[in-house]
Amino acid sequence: MKDVIVVGGGPTGFITALGLAQAGAEVLLIEAGDAVIDSPRAAVYHWSTLEGLERLGIREEAERTGFPKQDYLWLVRQTGERIAYDLSVLKNTTQFPYNIHLGQDRLAEIARDRLEALPNAEVRFGTRMERLAQDAGGVTLTTDRVEELRARWVVGADGAGSEVRHQLGLAFEGFTWPERFVATNVYHDFESADYGLSTMVIDDKWGAVIVKIARDGLWRCTYMEDASLPEDSFLDRVPAAYEHLLAGNGGYKLDRAAPYKMHQRCAETFRKGRVMLAGDAAHVTNPTGGFGLTTGLFDAFSLWPTLAAVVLDEADPMLLNRWADDRRRVYLERTSPQATAYKRFVFHANGGGVELEMALKGMRAMSRDPDVRLQRLMFTKGLETASPVEGALA
Repeated sequence: MKDVIVVGGGPTGFITALGLAQAGAEVLLIEAGDAVIDSPRAAVYHWSTLEGLERLGIREEAERTGFPKQDYLWLVRQTGERIAYDLSVLKNTTQFPYNIHLGQDRLAEIARDRLEALPNAEVRFGTRMERLAQDAGGVTLTTDRVEELRARWVVGADGAGSEVRHQLGLAFEGFTWPERFVATNVYHDFESADYGLSTMVIDDKWGAVIVKIARDGLWRCTYMEDASLPEDSFLDRVPAAYEHLLAGNGGYKLDRAAPYKMHQRCAETFRKGRVMLAGDAAHVTNPTGGFGLTTGLFDAFSLWPTLAAVVLDEADPMLLNRWADDRRRVYLERTSPQATAYKRFVFHANGGGVELEMALKGMRAMSRDPDVRLQRLMFTKGLETASPVEGALA
């Protein structure tokens, strides 16, 4: 019997498994796919998550594989404004006053490699969980390999369509947006248009999030289209969209692209018996602002020390209820409202008029006033919650 089985091989799953294994737990991670999924997904790690990566010993490798950056640029098409700022005001707040840009698949691969090197950890790709049953002593998972896996605890980190959540019979409350996001990885010279490494284009028709994600000149350009358009032909529409989105000199080379539905949804609880939900299995949000991945990482950073204490030190399992309640509250009170506000601002220009002007006043103040900037940059730190174990010891 394993101490913990983690279901799902994305960043949240691998980070949780790595923390548990480094603490000394016997860990098995299973992933239905044959490899880490490399379609365009999240790519920005806010400064507030870097201490958690450092604690696991992978921050430096993530930074070396991707790159650090400090600048932001907001382009407002209705007014022609360029509102810029950087993260330098954080230098007295954190030892890592910058973000890291790196595809989430690369972070998952870094954590996977560290995990596979540990003698008390195992990773199995191509293993799909089909059934889950709990009893007083543990959890039994039945896989598509017609085998049963047994663990004292299970973490479901298997994404928005989580089979773990489905097997637990938990509702995924919320709604689905009527628009579809299209995330594209593209080689194009945005810097010739004086774009920042993170550029938000604010427009009610062609809003976009445009960020450089690799040192070789690869950029992520994410825009929105009507979800009633046929998804299977989304690639046919990319060239027309790029006519509005690709500022700068020269042509482009599309590396890859992926459409996806956007949701604001949350599981009714993040713990049921011996099973916890983390990351997109527990909550999903539209990706504007990068708050979904940030919240998922903070789920992992506070879960693994708590679960490790329960497994290895016989800490009170009720601490996992506190973890679950804390993380659910953060999503409902902070992550989802702010991501929704950012989506409305970037991709709908707040409907224009007075509402747009009010939002722009805040952005202008952030640009010119370091105190305002610091206060607003601290938002992502507010998505963090301490492990109930470590909070009690502090």
